[in-house]
Amino acid sequence: MISKWNYLPLTPEEQKMETALAKRYADTPAICELLVQRGVTSVKEAEQFFSPSLRDLHDPFLMPQMNLAVARLNRAMGSKQRIMVYGDYDVDGTTAVSLVYKYLLNYYSNIDYYIPTRYDEGYGISRRVIDEFHQQGVKLVIILDCGIKAIEEIRYAASLGIDFIICDHHVPDDELPPAVAILNPKLEGSTYPYQHLSGCGVGFKFMQGFSISNGINLIDLEGMLDLVAVSIAADIVPMTGENRILTYHGLRRINSNPNMGLRAILRISGLSGREITISDVIFKIGPRINASGRMQSGREAVDLLVARDAAEALEKAKAIDQYNKDRKELDKRITEEANDILSSRDEVHSDKKSIVIYNKEWHRGIIGIVASRLTELYYKPAVVLTHSNGLATGSSRSVQGFDIYKAVDAARDLLENFGGHTYAVGLSLKEENIPEFTRRFEEYVARNITTTQLTPQLDIDTYITFADITPRLLSLLKRFNPFGPGNQKPVFCTRNVTDFGTSKLVGKQLEHIKLELVDDTSGKVFNGIAFNLAEHFDHIHSGKPFDICYTIEENKHRNASDNIQLQVKGIHPSSGK
Repeated sequence: MISKWNYLPLTPEEQKMETALAKRYADTPAICELLVQRGVTSVKEAEQFFSPSLRDLHDPFLMPQMNLAVARLNRAMGSKQRIMVYGDYDVDGTTAVSLVYKYLLNYYSNIDYYIPTRYDEGYGISRRVIDEFHQQGVKLVIILDCGIKAIEEIRYAASLGIDFIICDHHVPDDELPPAVAILNPKLEGSTYPYQHLSGCGVGFKFMQGFSISNGINLIDLEGMLDLVAVSIAADIVPMTGENRILTYHGLRRINSNPNMGLRAILRISGLSGREITISDVIFKIGPRINASGRMQSGREAVDLLVARDAAEALEKAKAIDQYNKDRKELDKRITEEANDILSSRDEVHSDKKSIVIYNKEWHRGIIGIVASRLTELYYKPAVVLTHSNGLATGSSRSVQGFDIYKAVDAARDLLENFGGHTYAVGLSLKEENIPEFTRRFEEYVARNITTTQLTPQLDIDTYITFADITPRLLSLLKRFNPFGPGNQKPVFCTRNVTDFGTSKLVGKQLEHIKLELVDDTSGKVFNGIAFNLAEHFDHIHSGKPFDICYTIEENKHRNASDNIQLQVKGIHPSSGK
């Protein structure tokens, strides 16, 4: 249950911007408020927001060291040197490798790709793999979605005559690897206008720079934006700026002429023939690509995404779909085991502000998902560890507003390796260091987290009545897509609604409420669904008024009599305002 609702009214300055937008959107005042909240302050900016254009992408050469990266790639191709494209085994890494490899293969044949196995090799690059590359005659490695901390490994590669171009988006340390070029918008001192690219997004910008330097029309590269869109959605980077432009056009590509591998995933997911949304990418496409690296080998995901034969792609997609089914079963079992352990600790009533849990038998490919589940359930930053390659290896997830990277960094002297983002960090440490890490991690979290951050909350975008839900509003809301961090699906609040008299409990355990609601501004009955909010049913059924927070969804069920459904996220007894 979400216990706190937040609404932040527009400032006087923002209200002036809202008034300016009202000249164009006077019939939908809620839209004006939503736009201002997203930094849109004029009618011109609103039109750009509603129609993202590839023309508004930044010049790739604004990224520090892009000239060096492009020059080294051109030299490798001109000298017919062997090139290896290397990347992480998650969705971001495998889509990045697929994009760069597949694009360069159009112009160069002495190129291959490599994805490490999660269990035998682990995250990043290793000396053993560098030795393999040396034996194969590799002279240039393009490393994607990792590498920013591989200082000793890249120094070793340089001693063997192997150059690295790093395309990463993770937070760098003060000391950087001795690569010939590092493309990372988070580099200290970087003036690149947008910091939040995915790893695949950085790879796209590199290929953009390569194309421009060689006078290559960008249309073929832009045809691969479906891969970039998948990476952005799956890696949960902000859906703002360049990311929103790239995802917008990537989704259009997925819906018109997707990559053959993605087309196969759509088919085995039951998504063929329908409009694909960002939710489909997050919950259907991304997990299947990820399952390859979690359960077997991330290389299989790249094999699928670079496939040129439809029958072959479908077979590979079926294999990956099975990995995903296996992953779901493991996820369920390990989450239950973790909950049993935490229940025995009485974690719900514990004064601790964080969770660190270790079980050497757990499957390494699942612990990141389990960390997410625990964070959602207990609303505390969580670290889940298992045993792999002689170390305790794990993943951490955070609650809204708390930087877990800094919390892990505060205990870096206890770690063998770590890296990640504000809300998700991977780490490894010696087993004997777990108790001290647990103590230090809790100490940092307790000192820096706020009570608000430890409380489930719901941010309200704006208040509306049912009379405000018009075809015009719905049409404009669709143009806020694609949704994601920084541009979440708008959450509305309507006060003093009542049950039409036909709401009922549904679900196997009657844990959900199927709602039919009215308010005093409209004669229309609105359908809604409130998942896991059955504790409010008695109040609703009594006929007393209540307030709801909700998103407006399109009901895609074939037999639906109305295409609008309110997905209710919170219910409070009405205060009478």
